[in-house]
Amino acid sequence: MKHLVEEAGLADRFRIESAGTSAHFEGGPRDGRSESTANDRGISLEGRARLFRREDFARFDYVLAMDERNRANLVALAEREEDRAKVALLRDFDPNASEASVPDPYTGGVRGFEEVFELCEVACRGLMAELVARLADR
Repeated sequence: MKHLVEEAGLADRFRIESAGTSAHFEGGPRDGRSESTANDRGISLEGRARLFRREDFARFDYVLAMDERNRANLVALAEREEDRAKVALLRDFDPNASEASVPDPYTGGVRGFEEVFELCEVACRGLMAELVARLADR
């Protein structure tokens, strides 16, 4: 998503971060297969794994989950209805998605990471179109 926003010249208009709902990987590096998949497409990944925290709801307009389990974890973390309303599945922004969740890439080897990247890219393009439309309405 950061790459798409940068390509559109809108990096100064958005704050985009990644965080998980399990502390299991917190502080750890990216999976090498994920980094390799992004690098093959000219995209550089940054940062280390971090845990989504309740106070993050105040920092973001959208809180996107990859699957139903993570969506449920985020909804449970939200204390206010306003925060629960920010939570959606990433693939909600893919008009052709046949399934709501992004599959776990860890079980599919290198090709699993490539497939997940492709699914996420399509959904992020859909999200980008919605965000650009909202900016135009302002």
